[in-house]
Amino acid sequence: MFGLSYWFIPLFAGCVWLGTLLAMIGRYVAIGSPHFSWMSDGQFRPYISDIGASPWGYPLFIAGSAVAVVAFNIAFVSERWLRHKGRLAKNYKAHEKILSAFAIIFAIIGAAGLILLTIFDERRHGRVHGAMLVVFIVGYWISAIFICAEYQRLGIRYREYSILALSFWIKLAFIFVELGLVIAFGVLNYQKRYNTASIFEWTVSAVYIFYIFSFIIDFLPATRTRNQEDRYELPLHIRKQDDEMAMRTEAGGNQFGGPVYTNGGRAPANQPVPASQNF
Repeated sequence: MFGLSYWFIPLFAGCVWLGTLLAMIGRYVAIGSPHFSWMSDGQFRPYISDIGASPWGYPLFIAGSAVAVVAFNIAFVSERWLRHKGRLAKNYKAHEKILSAFAIIFAIIGAAGLILLTIFDERRHGRVHGAMLVVFIVGYWISAIFICAEYQRLGIRYREYSILALSFWIKLAFIFVELGLVIAFGVLNYQKRYNTASIFEWTVSAVYIFYIFSFIIDFLPATRTRNQEDRYELPLHIRKQDDEMAMRTEAGGNQFGGPVYTNGGRAPANQPVPASQNF
C-alpha cells in the first residue's frame, strides 16, 4: 500500500474527521461566532449541524464526513481480509466471521447515515437530518457491539496475544461511554437546554475519533506478517482438537464401513505450516 501499512487507514480516517471538526469550529470562531437564523433563541453554542448548515460549512461538512467514513469502512473491510489471509489472528469458527460481517454491514449503515445527514442539513431538512443522525449513531454503535463480540471470542482462543484484549476493552469502553453521552444529549435536547446539549454533541464526536484511532492497535500486528512464513496459524490447543477429531473420524470409518483418511487438522506434507508469530 504505497509503502504504508494498514494502520495508516484508521489514522487517516480519524485525522480527517478531527480536521473537519476543527476547521468548522475554527472558522465559526474566526468570523465572530455568529448566531445563525436556524439556531434557537438564546442558543450561543452551535451544534455541529448548525455550522454544517451554513453556506461555507455545508461543503466542508459533506466532504470531510464522506472521506472520513469511507476510509473508516475500508478499515473494517481490510481487517476482515487480513484475518482471512493470516496477516492478523485468524478466525476459527464461522460465527466469528459472521460477527465481523455484521460489524461491516452496520458500519456501512452508519456511514450512509452520516453522509446523508450532511446532505440533508439542519436548516432545510430538519426532520430528515435528525433521522439520519440516529442512523449514524446507532449504526456505528451496533457495529461496535459486533466487533467487540468478535474480539472477545478471538481473545479466548489467542490468549497469548494481549493486544486483542486491549482492543476489546477499548471498544467496550466506547460502547458504554458513547451510550451515556448520547442519552445525555438526547435528554438535554428534549429539555431544550441547547447550549449544554451542544457540548455533549461535540463530545460524542470527539469520542468517535478515539474509537477510529483504536483500530490502529488492531492493524499493528500486520506490520510483522508481510512474509508468508510469518503469518498466523491456529493456536496449538485448537490444532490438537482438530487432530483428535480427525483421529476419531478415521477410527470410526465412513457410513459404509470403509476407511476415512484425513490430514489431521494439519497442512499437507508438501505445504509447511507457517511459524506462529508472537507480537
